[in-house]
Amino acid sequence: MSKLKLIIQREFIAKVRNKSFIVMTFLSPLIMVGMGALVFFLMKKNDEKIKEIVYVDNSGLFSKEDFKDTKSLHYKDFTSYGVEETKKKVEEGDFYGALIIPQQDSLEILAKSIEFYSKDSPGMSVMNSLEGKVESKIRNEKLNNFGIDIDKINASRVQSDIKMYNFSGEESSKLINGLKIGVGAIAGYLLMVFVMVYGTSVMRSVIEEKTSRIIEVIVSSVKPFQLMLGKIIGNASAGLLQFFIWGIIIFIITTVASSVFGVDMVEMQTENISAEQLEAAKQAAGADKMQVIVQEILRLPILKLFLLFIFYFLGGYMLYSSLFAAVGAAVDNETDTQQFMLPIMLPLILAVYVGFATVISDPHGPISVAFSYIPLTSPIVMLMRVPFGVSWYELAISMTLLLVTFVFMVWLAAKIYRVGILMYGKKPTYKDLYKWLKYKG
Repeated sequence: MSKLKLIIQREFIAKVRNKSFIVMTFLSPLIMVGMGALVFFLMKKNDEKIKEIVYVDNSGLFSKEDFKDTKSLHYKDFTSYGVEETKKKVEEGDFYGALIIPQQDSLEILAKSIEFYSKDSPGMSVMNSLEGKVESKIRNEKLNNFGIDIDKINASRVQSDIKMYNFSGEESSKLINGLKIGVGAIAGYLLMVFVMVYGTSVMRSVIEEKTSRIIEVIVSSVKPFQLMLGKIIGNASAGLLQFFIWGIIIFIITTVASSVFGVDMVEMQTENISAEQLEAAKQAAGADKMQVIVQEILRLPILKLFLLFIFYFLGGYMLYSSLFAAVGAAVDNETDTQQFMLPIMLPLILAVYVGFATVISDPHGPISVAFSYIPLTSPIVMLMRVPFGVSWYELAISMTLLLVTFVFMVWLAAKIYRVGILMYGKKPTYKDLYKWLKYKG
């Protein structure tokens, strides 16, 4: 046990003293926040750019009222120039594009005959805006032809807002469901990234020691199984330390943001925010949208999600790291690992795809539930499901299966590790790995 402890300490210290580890530990949260702010700024700047669109209405159906200027789209009537002259002016000028509305005998044909010309491919938002204007005008014209009063149609429109509750009386909302999707997706994706990063770190460490022949000295003092387990736990400890530091930095950033947006984090830290208080906050005069978003985030099971993230990170990491360590022991250089990496990476990639494809649409569906039980995919899929509420017996099944599979995989990987760690000069095959698994020496 003392030797295992020394190996864990050695791996942990080697990892945390690495310059890249130190830099990324403190800079990653700032980089993520900065990138998010930059993307938001660029999107805002992009929306502020004014696009001038000209239109030629040969149908006589549209008017200037139908093409009202918006913040980013300005319209000009070039009907008097004709189609060909308008195209020429747009091609030679600084206009964004030209909308050509021809003369047709029926509104149905007209709706499918309108054309848009531009130098470059137009953005989807621009085309959606133009199509919305055209569809609205043609629909209203058809209603007039049917003798239907459009004002009455507009007056009859009602916007519903269905309040959502579970049977325990807890209120939900479309906003919080969207936040659950976001939190679950981010947690699952981060877990996949960290399992890959720290798992491959263990593999590279094994390859480095093997190629430098240091491993021969080490295994003379400790058992290969202890060495493998020490590397896995040491790297996991470094990963948890990094998470802890990130948590502190994110808390500081959140606290600063809350003071900027006027959100009292202390008063809102209580887990049971009543529906009446939340509704009052939403309807209060001058209530900022950011305040409501922060309130909704704080209604999520943050502590539960954090603890489960730690568990599934450790479980998933140690499960996959044992496989990465076995691969590192089997090969002589990192190039030879490619043939073994794909079978290891596939379950991780599959988990992310399943999570986005099924959990987001139906977090309690049979596919989501099944993949949240399978140990190779459960660390990611279950984390995506947790924000939507998962019963404790489901968590117990998933966690138990993950622990049992982890122990089995470590035992399996150790059999490959103890043979492969001292094998040199031969590129191993799957047949060789199978032989090593059967080796009893």
